[in-house]
This record gives sequence, structure tokens and C-alpha cells, in this order.
Amino acid sequence: MVRDGVLAARPAFLAYWDLVKPKIIFLLLVTTAGAMGLAGHGQVDPGLLIVTLTGGGCAAASAHAINMVYDRDIDELMSRTQNRPLPRGQVHPRSAVMLAVVLAVFSFTLLSRYANVLSALLAMSGIVFYVGIYTHWLKRTTTQNIVIGGAAGAIPPLVGWAAVTGGLDPTAWVLFLIIFLWTPPHFWALAILKKEDYAQAGIPMLPVVKGNRITAQQMRIYTLLLGLCSLILVYPLGVMSWGYGLVAMGLGLWLLGKVEDLVRDPDDRQVAKGVFMAANSYLMLLYAAMAVDSLVVSRLPFWG
Repeated sequence: MVRDGVLAARPAFLAYWDLVKPKIIFLLLVTTAGAMGLAGHGQVDPGLLIVTLTGGGCAAASAHAINMVYDRDIDELMSRTQNRPLPRGQVHPRSAVMLAVVLAVFSFTLLSRYANVLSALLAMSGIVFYVGIYTHWLKRTTTQNIVIGGAAGAIPPLVGWAAVTGGLDPTAWVLFLIIFLWTPPHFWALAILKKEDYAQAGIPMLPVVKGNRITAQQMRIYTLLLGLCSLILVYPLGVMSWGYGLVAMGLGLWLLGKVEDLVRDPDDRQVAKGVFMAANSYLMLLYAAMAVDSLVVSRLPFWG
């Protein structure tokens, strides 16, 4: 009897797990943790780290759940999203909204009580921007939807920085800008892969409206800017060493090479998939380089 109950509950748990897009949350929390390490010069209180990652993760989960509710009409039309919990009827919209509210309240309470109010307000602003600006307005109206909407995904580093320092400085905004510039080449690669899906759902993604070639050319611009932006942490800010700088340059050239392959052959789906995967790896490796630099390189007695 008990075993049957566990087995029956498992699909429900997995449905709610899918509702909050855990893979995306993981990537966002990598940037949050990286920002905290940089803000704390390699030393962050473990309790504060856990609180901030938990609060930030719950805020992102809340935004994703509301996004799923709002987009359930178009999710039914796209092969990439038609197996999500709401189109499949595994989760009722009302339940998803209730979960989102609980997660948002918990996030704000946790961050404001055990980190600080600024980090809590930033986490809430991420929900508002993602749902109110991107999902409700930009996504269905403009080809620049994910460019402007990328600001929502760039907020987690600000949350992490504010949790450690209680404020925001130029370094925090550079971390924000890195995510902001990373979003177009990352998401447009996916949009090229799923171009037919977006066209069927009536979403004006850049490849649908302007074509793959123009999209790839735009991706090149953002990738170049991303590479340059990643080096601002070395010069003029001077918060990262040239050890990080060399890694950042290498990663930037690697990602740019992937994008250049797509510029040469913008209709090659395998190349587009390669860009998408490379962009994911780029961001994690870049923040890993920041963490190593903060924890190890900057502390070596012969450095600097």
C-alpha cells in the first residue's frame, strides 16, 4: 500500500520538478555562486551561500512556473514544449500559480531575513521582469524579445553580489552585462534549431522574421562584445588576474569560432546545436575561471 502511494506520488513530483525548469536554475545558480565568490574575494560564509542559492533558486522557480502558466497555449503548439506538465494536463494552472506564489514569498522571506533586503528585492525584480516584461510583453511582440528579456537572466549575479556586500558596484554590473550579452548567441542558436516550432506558435523570433543568416551575423556581434566584456574584470577594473584573462580570451575565441561556423552555414542545424552547447559550456567555464582566480591564483605569493 505504502509502496503504491510512493509510486503514484513520483510522477506528480516529477511534473512539478519539470515545471520549474531545474536545468536553467542550475545555470543561474552557477552565476550567483560565482558572483558571491568574487564579491567575497574567495571567502564566503557557507550559511550565506546556502541561503542565497536557495532563495535565488526559489525565485527563479517561481518565475518559471508563472511562465509555464502564461505560455501554456503556445507550448501546446511546439514540439519542444508540448510535453511540459501543463500541456499534458499533469499540473493544473491554479496549482502552478499557487506554487509560484509560495516560492516567491519563501524566497523573499529567506533572503531578506538571512541575507539582506537588497538581495531579496533583486530576486523579486527578476520574477517581475521575466514574467511581466519578457513573457507578457516582449516574447510575442518583437524580434528583440530575448535581447531585452535577457536582463532577467542576468539578475542572479546581482543577487549574489548584493548578498555578500550589501550593495552593487561596477564589478557586479559587469557580471550582469556578461550574462546579458551571452543570452542572444545562446538563445538564438536554439531558435534556429526550433525555427519551425516558433513559426507555428506565432513567436517572432529573429530567425523566423529575419532568417538564419541575419541571426547568425547578429550572434557574431554579441559574441564579440561578450568576449570584450569578460576582460573588463581584468582591465580596467583589476578584480581578476591575467590568469583568468587568458582563460576568458581562450573561451571567447572558442565560442566565436563556433559562431563563425554558423555564419558560414546558417542553415546547418548541427552547427547551430554546437553553438548552443558551446554557449552553455562557455558560461560555466568562465565562472569557474572566476572562482579559481578568486580562490587560488590571486592568493599565490608570487602573483601580482
